[in-house]
Amino acid sequence: MKGISRPDISIIMPTFNRANHLECAIHSVLAQSFSNWELIIVDDGSNDNTFEKLDPFILKFPNIRYMKQSNRKAALARNTGIQASFGRYITFLDSDDHYLKNHLETRITLIEEMQDVSMLSGGFLCDETITVKDCYHPDSLVGIRECILCGTLFGKRELFFALDGFSDMEYAEDTDLWERASRLFSLKKIEEPKTYVYQRASDSITLNR
Repeated sequence: MKGISRPDISIIMPTFNRANHLECAIHSVLAQSFSNWELIIVDDGSNDNTFEKLDPFILKFPNIRYMKQSNRKAALARNTGIQASFGRYITFLDSDDHYLKNHLETRITLIEEMQDVSMLSGGFLCDETITVKDCYHPDSLVGIRECILCGTLFGKRELFFALDGFSDMEYAEDTDLWERASRLFSLKKIEEPKTYVYQRASDSITLNR
């Protein structure tokens, strides 16, 4: 990034045919109280009007970058974003979710106060009735609060590269990454502050599985 200061935080947002959700997600990033970020949007082979929705943002904001690849599913789309990132910290935003305005500020403050901690998860708002398939017991359901939610992962850059990113899985790749990370790094689950807003689109993997 010659001539450009390095961002503190890289936000990776994979998307696939979610044009109608994108503006809300992006505006929530633009509204952040913490401003030294880059947003990397990885279009995972969309065939709707995703690019037309994104183009005005890409043209106006140099810290928003767009990448397109053939459809490889969310885990590998996130890995594409990780490889292209420059931030000291890496976090995520699903394209049907959004941040409250102090989300990034609270996360970087917390992780820098906890000097031994390499990654945080948790601190989200959601419909408390949501249940998802238990990745350990596929015939059972668990409440969403019992899960590792990928969008809330906030970690040091070196952690993601040490793990080679997410495993190529269609479900529970966030839990898998958390478990692999726990063998090498100190991690911390948090309940507060709840600044990530989880909303489940009709095509969500957690809904359709």
